Amino acid sequence: MFCPECGSTDKEMVGDVCIDCFLKEFQMIEIPERIEVQICSHCNSKLEEGKWSDEFIPEEEIIYRALERNIKIADEVENEIINLEIDQMKGTLAECYVEVIGEVHGTQIEETHESEVKILKTVCPTCSKVQSGYYETVIQFRADKREIKPEEYAKADEIVERTLVKQSKKDKLAYCPQIAKLKEGYDYYIGSFKTGHKVAEALKEEFGGIIKESPRLISEDKSTGKGLYRVWISVRIPEFEVDDFIKFEDKTMQVNSLGKNSVVGVDISTAKKHNIPMKNMEDIELVKKSDEIETTTIISKSPSIIQILDPSDYSAVDLEMKEEFADYNIGDEIKLIKIDNYIYLLN
Repeated sequence: MFCPECGSTDKEMVGDVCIDCFLKEFQMIEIPERIEVQICSHCNSKLEEGKWSDEFIPEEEIIYRALERNIKIADEVENEIINLEIDQMKGTLAECYVEVIGEVHGTQIEETHESEVKILKTVCPTCSKVQSGYYETVIQFRADKREIKPEEYAKADEIVERTLVKQSKKDKLAYCPQIAKLKEGYDYYIGSFKTGHKVAEALKEEFGGIIKESPRLISEDKSTGKGLYRVWISVRIPEFEVDDFIKFEDKTMQVNSLGKNSVVGVDISTAKKHNIPMKNMEDIELVKKSDEIETTTIISKSPSIIQILDPSDYSAVDLEMKEEFADYNIGDEIKLIKIDNYIYLLN
């Protein structure tokens, strides 16, 4: 066979032409002369195939990735090596150089191409939401039948901030555009429902209490016809605090600790600990605050009786001696609490 292009009869043929004539017209790669890339001017995420990436990528890396994504390599090319280089930046326009070395039908060849990458600055949907103060969840921080203390508000603020910082590593809407400081409590506006739920759980873990969710329809997505909701999450912390006195069922207890899921109380008659599920919070009655604890003096004791002064009228009161008070001596001060006209000694 002979090559119709050059007339050669002793060269390898590729299709209807010889290898030399084939390689003269052959291009190992195709790349557009101009590539446009949309990136968010706030977070540097980029738009690819209709989707925004969530990762922060340096601008130089975005340019290299745009070049790589737009290179089409011919099927005949083997063992290709592609070198990319940004010659110069002119504002948001990158002039780039692409060098390709590869083997085609056993022959190593190289070629160069020039391409421009235009960076189009815009705002991604997530950053647009952030800029507009968008929120999906409102955390209502409340206390049951009492006012929240300043130190509790300060602790709640700290917990919210700490949770947002942790969540921001994987959720760009982990932010709080507004805190409404109301008489009944604080409302924390949280960007996403996912993070809002994490904030509510963190508050409950610190203070105990009950969480209730209330979704509300705010509008409709015109493109899908689906309802758009916001969720109000109530975090209602207990009326009682650590060291307060409570009644649950037939037991009177002093609160030892408050957890995410339970209240630990010590029965003031038997000194036994009891766990009360937090879901029963509404059935727990506060009977005395810790600041109502009084101090008195032991005036007499025997193996079975301990005698104290009633701090209200200084009369002598005989109480049953218990093991935990055996080491007390006459003249020692001891704490007590009065509940339903009965005096309980506290160790």
